[in-house]
Amino acid sequence: MDADEFIASIKVAVHDSTICGTQAMLEHPSGRKPPEKIVQLSQWYNALPESDKDRVREVITLAVHGSVFGLLCVLDGVQVIESSVEKSDFELHQVREGARNIINGKNISLHDIYQSEVWNDVYGSKA
Repeated sequence: MDADEFIASIKVAVHDSTICGTQAMLEHPSGRKPPEKIVQLSQWYNALPESDKDRVREVITLAVHGSVFGLLCVLDGVQVIESSVEKSDFELHQVREGARNIINGKNISLHDIYQSEVWNDVYGSKA
């Protein structure tokens, strides 16, 4: 798996599924006794006109994008999470059948690949 394949998988398994899952939870909370907060949000959401529901989905999309983008920035070393002077480098490896493959590296920008992959979905236009 290379960086492009990793990001394409993250788009489907994290980005898209979190947006859809959050909207589905708002429409129909799951479980025998969902948390009261979810029930209240669902009641509020379901009372909205369709145009406002569309706006809520846009906000969900922005929040998911910001979270995934921020995490990838940390992995890429362009956003720091440490307060010490010396900063760590983060390496993302795929390990399969004992073979170790690095996904990110000095010349690979996961956050830029992700941004180009989701830009139109998030912002509605090409970058």
